[in-house]
Formats: sequence, structure tokens, C-alpha cells
Amino acid sequence: MAREVKTTCAYCGVGCGVIARVDDEGAVSVKGDPEHPANFGRLCSKGSALAETLDLHGRLLHPEIGGRRAGWDEALDLVASRFAQTIAEHGPDSVAFYVSGQLLTEDYYIANKLMKGFIGSANIDTNSRLCMSSSVAGHRRAFGSDTVPGAYEDLELADLVVLTGSNLAWCHPVLYQRLAAAKANRPEMKVVVIDPRRTMTADIADMHLALAPDSDVPLFNGLFAHLAASGAVDQNYISAHTKGFAEAFAAASALDLAELSALTGLSQAQLRDFFRLFETTEKVVTCYSQGVNQSACGTDKVNAIINCHLATGRIGRPGMGPFSLTGQPNAMGGREVGGLANMLAAHLDIEKAADRDLVRRFWGAPALAGKPGLKAVDMFRAVADGRIKALWIMATNPVVSMPDANAVEAAIKACPFVVVSDILSETDTARHAHVLLPSLGWGEKDGTVTNSERRISRQRVFLHAPGEARADWWQMAQVGRRMGFAQAFAHASAAEVFAEHGALSGFENDGRRDFDISAHAMIDKASYDDLKPFQWPQPQGTRPRERRFFAEGGFYHADGRASFITVDVSPSKRANDAYPFTLNTGRVRDHWHTMTRTGKSARLSAHIAEPFVEIHPRDAERLAVADADLVTIESVYGQAIVRALLTERQAEGSLFVPMHWNDQFASKGRIDALVPPITDPVSGQPASKNVAVKATRLDARAYGFAVSAEKPQGIDAAYWAIAKADGGWRLELAFSEPQADWIGWCRRAFSIPAGIEPIGYTDRQSGELRLAFFDSDRLLAALFLASRPVAVARNWAVSQLLASHTDLGTRFAVAAGRPGAGREDPGATVCSCFSVGVNQITAAIRDGCHSVQAIGERLSAGTNCGSCRAEIRGIIDGCLAAAAE
Repeated sequence: MAREVKTTCAYCGVGCGVIARVDDEGAVSVKGDPEHPANFGRLCSKGSALAETLDLHGRLLHPEIGGRRAGWDEALDLVASRFAQTIAEHGPDSVAFYVSGQLLTEDYYIANKLMKGFIGSANIDTNSRLCMSSSVAGHRRAFGSDTVPGAYEDLELADLVVLTGSNLAWCHPVLYQRLAAAKANRPEMKVVVIDPRRTMTADIADMHLALAPDSDVPLFNGLFAHLAASGAVDQNYISAHTKGFAEAFAAASALDLAELSALTGLSQAQLRDFFRLFETTEKVVTCYSQGVNQSACGTDKVNAIINCHLATGRIGRPGMGPFSLTGQPNAMGGREVGGLANMLAAHLDIEKAADRDLVRRFWGAPALAGKPGLKAVDMFRAVADGRIKALWIMATNPVVSMPDANAVEAAIKACPFVVVSDILSETDTARHAHVLLPSLGWGEKDGTVTNSERRISRQRVFLHAPGEARADWWQMAQVGRRMGFAQAFAHASAAEVFAEHGALSGFENDGRRDFDISAHAMIDKASYDDLKPFQWPQPQGTRPRERRFFAEGGFYHADGRASFITVDVSPSKRANDAYPFTLNTGRVRDHWHTMTRTGKSARLSAHIAEPFVEIHPRDAERLAVADADLVTIESVYGQAIVRALLTERQAEGSLFVPMHWNDQFASKGRIDALVPPITDPVSGQPASKNVAVKATRLDARAYGFAVSAEKPQGIDAAYWAIAKADGGWRLELAFSEPQADWIGWCRRAFSIPAGIEPIGYTDRQSGELRLAFFDSDRLLAALFLASRPVAVARNWAVSQLLASHTDLGTRFAVAAGRPGAGREDPGATVCSCFSVGVNQITAAIRDGCHSVQAIGERLSAGTNCGSCRAEIRGIIDGCLAAAAE
């Protein structure tokens, strides 16, 4: 009998509710949960495709030691003994955990308890260090705690929403949908987008401020000074609830408008308009994300923003406040249990003796760490120089995502003992593990996550654990027992871990700590299974309720006041004569982190199938780079090869490359190998948005595109990028020298059986070659080559992997790389939710569909997640402009 289970999405920090349906044959489908207060039934393209990522292809199903299958007891005994031996010989700081915002709170809690409480070192850090630790540091400096003051509802209640360093449309699509819907209902609502690039989020913006990289501090300092000078500050709030205003204002007012213009790259008129809009609008929410956080001055950026809200008292009231948007599904949950090296569980401070004593007594942990541990970048430096000799990496892929990624890989490779807990057997990091432990994936996990508005939701089990996969918290608890701490790690279920987490949050908490969920300290399994989404705090004896912080003060510094933070930072210009471009890294709409999940979905891979660089046309002209050329991007630290995308959305002198691609999907796509290990001095967060690089056109003799039923293997090419497709794989190629035997090359790369001969042709004059291999009526593989980036109806060619080819006409059409008469080529995918291509949209425009709404009514494109609506509008505008000429 079919069953439905309510759970939570596994992607970004929005924390959308999902209903997973498992039919009688075990097939899974998903839809948004209309009752979940984060999304009210909406899902983005990634969330809508969750069911497409659940196959077991490539799954790690059994523990492995040195590449051989092992049993759990053998593997866990080895991990425990090697960690214990290393600690005995070199001390507790010779070992480390590197964990992830993909972990559930229960996993995070046990990891933190084991390392800080019983191993006695704080050398546990998380990939959340790379995305939101500057927000944590900024909150703690201003508020005395890592407290997000507001709620998602504030974006809909505000009269002005400022989005700075946030491509909301692609990185937090459901929040973007909520904001876009609110603006459509109240057209007087204003949206300001602050970003060096004109991203798809700017489609709904009344004002786009294309500021210079890392110039957020002078911009918000200028705003702060303007607010004070114009009388927009709330003197009563400042006097009653804050300190440090005079010093912060003096620093902020040091620059005049002309100097601000020079630093930010914005005109004086733009600055005046923005300052005036903020000044005259009471209900203002300022949302910030990676463009603010991922900076060498990220913490100062956060505090420059918070200063403006404290000065006006626009905080903690409906439609007002600074709002940090977290990137991962449980980055917030990790913060709550002390997942960062410089924090303790329950938002306690590892640097405070009283807080350490509280946790020590609660856990019964006499060896509790007495000082902060190594943050991510410093942790891998310590691995490299031998200070850390045993490392456990959980649910993350630092060889792809860390800055100076090549050095990180070398460090892991040289480490004496490396454990990796993951769901895939082959990742860029897993290949260097001495011990591989199979973890549970989404649909198999049981626990909780916390989203960006402090809402705790359940991830529930609806799939059986495959093979011998086990929960991450169970793995760590088992190691803890084997290391001699059996009583402290006797948990029998995730519910017991959550109950302990709740009890610690309320332990000796008289209201002077923000995080308190002690209402759930005695929760049993049945109540845990039935737990509804709730926003913290929820102290013992209270019922769930929506809560904002700080409207009437009540900050968590010892004196109860918020601190204005004096910030005076000029933007760092790292580009130079040798490396003249500024590289900005980030995300795309349909992929996630290092693609271990989204890379399994053909639909998600169809929109953008290979790594690319956004480059302004004038920069491209100077480099002799044409659209779709291949470009080598190089810094002092590393090199990547990516496809050129010429666009005026990108500022001159700057480049944008996404961070998702890795050695499993591209020959040289790990863009974080180029990012230097420069960090914010307060938060330790790496600066991934301002990297000095140079760019050159890759001089290839032949370019190719291929489709294959089997995954390509051993690809011999100067450049390649593969992506999942329905029925097989798609492959982009470039060769420095042509192959002497292209048929033999295809046989090796695409596993073509002996005896199957291709059809096709070669034009020696133009350098074009077309080959297609068929087994009966089934297409096995096709290769298309040209001296320039090859012109092929790509999505149509991919679709032929599932088509039946019973006659020569259809076979020769495949070899030609284009559909014959009467057959439709959908073109490049625009709408991933409904697999609608650009050619289908342009055809509808020719038929009179001249609005996004009309396109949606005709093709459904843009009617689900809405992330493609800006792209559709751009296609409409372009077609109508061309028709008018």
C-alpha cells in the first residue's frame, strides 16, 4: 500500500517541508508540504527532483579498509584503536574531525560531544565554516550570541528588502518565490539587490547596485553615517539597549560621498538614492549570504549591516531586521550543538570557564577541551605539517570545496590515518581514505535540521537503509564506546540524542542564553516521530510559538546591551598586472555543492552541463575569446578549464565560475583549487569571492560533443566534462591533437562491444566528423567533432539514447546531429522542472505568447519553482527586440 511521509528537504537552509510518497512497488515521488511554514508547498527545481537522486548507483554500501570490504566491528575497532593510539602518543590535539552542514543535528551533537567532551580537543570544524561563520561571528560581536532575530515572514511584511551578496533566485529559490509573490501583491514594496554581478535575482529589483568586490563595509558605513546625519536613528533604542554608537559612527562618517563612490564603484546618485530609500522606509529587512560572508572582512561586513539596523531600532519587529541566509540544510543545527571549533554546544562559549564547567558537569566529561580548536583552513594546514595525524571527514568533500584545494588534497593524501564517512564510494576525498564508512542518505536518515529562521524540522525515514549503511551519529557513538566512553554514548536512537540535546539547552539556563529547547528534554520516540516544525526557543513548560528577538533589547552580552562594532575597512584589490581579473565563485540554480546528489539527476544536469566562466564581452574581445570557447583560468594556487559564457551581467574585469564541478565530472573543474587560503581574522572564513586570476583561451585543435549509454571511462582529451542524461551520459570534449583512430577512441571511451561498426562521415576539409554506434535499434554512443565548438542539437541528441532506431533515416539523423524534417529540437534547457527548452519558448513567442505568464500557460515553464522566470523574460525581450528591428 502506498504511503506518505513528511520530511525536510536536503538542500539549502530554507528548510522546505517535503512529502515523500512511496508506492506499492517502492518508487518514490516528492511534493512540497503545504502545511510546512517554511515553504507552504513550494519546492525549487532541486527539491522537486529529490526522488531522481535516490538510486544506489555509486553508493558505498559496506565498510572498507584499504579498498577491501570489511565488517563494521573490524572497521570501528580500527578507527577507535588508531585514534586512541594517536592520542596516547601525541596528545588529543593530534586528531581532528571535519564535519558538515549535511549532517543532522543528532549527528553533529554526538561528534561534538565525542571530540570536545571525551577526546578532549576542540579540533572539530565543519564545512559551514566556509559559508556562514562570519555571520556567527558578527552576531556574537553585536548581540552576545549567535541569534538570528527574525523570521521568513519578515520578507513578506517588509516595505523594503535589501539583498546583499545573495543570489536569492538561484541559491534560496523558495524564499525568492515568497518575496516575488509578496511584491506582486504589493507593488509598492521595494527590492534592492547589491551584487557585483547582475544575477537572476535582480529581475525583481527596483535598484541593482553593482558595487566593487568587497566594498560592502564602506557602503553600509556610508548608510550608517547618512542615517545618523539625517535624523533617522532611534535615539531611545540606542540609549536603552546599545553601546558603542559614538565610536562606530565616528568611523563610519570618515568618508564623504565622493570617497564612498570611488571605493564602491557606485555613482553618487546611486548612493544617495539607496541611502534615502533606507532612511525613509520603516520596515526594512536586509538579507545577506555568501557574498557578504565569504570575504577576508566578512565579519566586519555583517556588523556594518547590523549597525544600521541597531541605529534605527529596526530589529526584531515584524518586517524589520538583519537576516543571515544559511547555505546548507543544517548549518544552523551545527551552530546549536557547537559544531564549530570555537563554540560549545547549546550556544555556549568554549572560551568562558563557566560555560565549560556547565558542559563538563552535564556530560560528565572531565577531559572537556579547554580552548578553541583549529578552524577549517588551519586544520588542513595542521594535517599538512603533521600536527594532525588522524582525521575523520564526515559528509563533505574538502578536496573540492576547501580553498587551495590541491594543497588540501596533498595533506589528506599524506595523513597517516584518514576515515571518511559518506554515501558514495568514489569522491575526490574518498579516494584518499584508509577507512570508508557507509552513511545513510536522504530518505534513510532519522533526525532533525534547523533552517535559517531557527525552525527545527524532522527528516524522517521512508527508505530502507541499503547494504550496511548506518547513521553518522551511530558510527561515532560506537567509536566512543570502543574508546572507553560507553556510558556517555549509550544512545539507542536519534530520539534519545535529541532529548539529551534539549536537556543540555535548558541546563542551568535562566533565560540568559538564547538557545533553549528544553521543552523536548524528555521527548520519547513516539513524540519525536510526530514532532511538528517549531521555532526555537521553546523552554521547558512552554508551547511552540513564533518568536522574534531584540525588539525591546534583551541582548546576550553580560550588560544586556547590543554592541555597535567599529568597522573601517577599505576593499582589497587583489588583481594585479600578472593576474588582472577578479574571480568570484558561487552556485548555479540546479546543482548543489560538489554534485554528489544533483549529479545523479539528468533533469538537473540539463540546464548547465559543464563548468563555465561568465565574462564580459569586452574582456572576451581583448582575450580573443568567443562565446563557447574554452578558457584556462589560473591563479598562483591552481588552474581550471571552463566554457566561456559571454554576458553583460558580468562586470568588466571580473569573472564568475561556479564551485560545483570536480574530478568526477570534469577534467579540470575544481575552481576552489584557485582560491587562496586567505581568511577573515575573526571568523576564519575563507575569502572565495575576490581571487586574483588570469584567463587565456585554450588552443584546441578539435572540439567534441558525445552521448553514450555507458558512463565514459578513461577519457583521453585535453578537456572533458560529463553529465548524467536520460538513458546515459552527455560529454563535452576538446583535444590538443586529433586522434589517429577516432573509432578506436570511441570503443575505449564508450565501451563499444567488438563487432559493432559505426555509421557517419568525415569532412577532412572542415575537420568535421560524425560517428554513431547502434546495437539493433538502440543507440550506444555518438561522437560529433569540429574545429570549433561543435554545433549539435544537444538535447535532441541526448534524447536519442532512449529512442528506437529501426530505420536508416533516424540513424543518419543521429549521425548528422540534428533532427530531420518534422522532428522537434527543444534546444538548451531553460526550465528544469518541466524540461522546456529555449527553442520551444521562442516558438511560443512567435505564436503570440509575449509574457512569462503566457509562456507558463502554454508550456508550464516557470510555473513550479519560478527560478527560470527571469531567463524566460530575457528570451521574450530578446525575441521581441529582434522582431522590431
